[in-house]
Amino acid sequence: MKDSVQSIERRAAKVLEAFLSSIPGLAIKQLEREPDLAQADRPDLVATLSYAGKPLVLVVEVKGSGQPKIVREAARQAKRAIAHAGSNAVPMIMAPYLSEQAQDVCRDEQVAFLDFMGNSRVSFGTVYVERRVEGRPEPERRALRSLFKPKSARILRAMLHMPDRHWRVVELAHDVEVSLGLVSTVGKALRERDWADQDEEGLYLTDPDRLLDAWAQDYEPPRGEEVRLYTHLHGKQLVEKLKGLTPGDGRVALASYSAAEWLAPYARHATSFFYADERGLGSLQTLLALSTPPRGANVVIRVPDDGGVLRDAQRVADGLVATSPVQTYLDLLHAGERGEEAAKHLREELLQWRT
Repeated sequence: MKDSVQSIERRAAKVLEAFLSSIPGLAIKQLEREPDLAQADRPDLVATLSYAGKPLVLVVEVKGSGQPKIVREAARQAKRAIAHAGSNAVPMIMAPYLSEQAQDVCRDEQVAFLDFMGNSRVSFGTVYVERRVEGRPEPERRALRSLFKPKSARILRAMLHMPDRHWRVVELAHDVEVSLGLVSTVGKALRERDWADQDEEGLYLTDPDRLLDAWAQDYEPPRGEEVRLYTHLHGKQLVEKLKGLTPGDGRVALASYSAAEWLAPYARHATSFFYADERGLGSLQTLLALSTPPRGANVVIRVPDDGGVLRDAQRVADGLVATSPVQTYLDLLHAGERGEEAAKHLREELLQWRT
């Protein structure tokens, strides 16, 4: 662990030196690792600089993780450390990667930042440098993909459905049928990103909007069988048939545009979309007299490998069930330009959390 920390600090020193050397007129006098400024708040790096004949000191906290919660704590630590470095000292945060949210934390805390990808913001005197690099490193992409996998997504759906609720780990695991370990892992990931927090009453969301934004950016439709079929039924006729489904017919939920018509009407679509389990698929085939056309399918049914999508579906009318607003929003975002417009409308109508 110690070797890993030292390796990150060495890399940070090289990245910082290269970054500072790229600023015209800025001279690096000295770059120290773990300088002896003050025992309590000793920074990881201190760069003694000169610009336009004036001395300047960068006091740098280096973190192995650039998650927002960690960055916020590091920013406050760096600001405490500059008290021992003189009036010309500037606090700075460095990490292998700083997300946009972590960068916003640095701006809010008024500290400079630089990550190994090249994202940066430094302001002192007449010098102002801000760079934004597109993309994310593979470890961050892997971490987010893991957070949004089907089992983990069950936890997210439950929390987004009741964003004000405080969840005990045991009850959350029981409600969505996942392990206690997975709930703990997901909770930790949410807290590190400042999307959730935990107190004596349990785990709760603090920023459902950012969580949903991140999920939407990395969303992948549920894996499973997808069938495209044809029915001669339309409009009220089709709806009345669907109302004939019983619990014994399996699980069926309107999806995408079809769900949005009941949740937040915006744009009609000639195709009917569903999620269903295997029994539900068979019931739909019988009830709607579905056939396999050579072309011109007007019914799309996906049978997801994981039942989480169907677990949080909700009743929208007598005998009718649709995917939740969150699931419908995610699916619409990936349903073309009209889908994006319908998703935006649905979010404005049903998924407003920011105050």
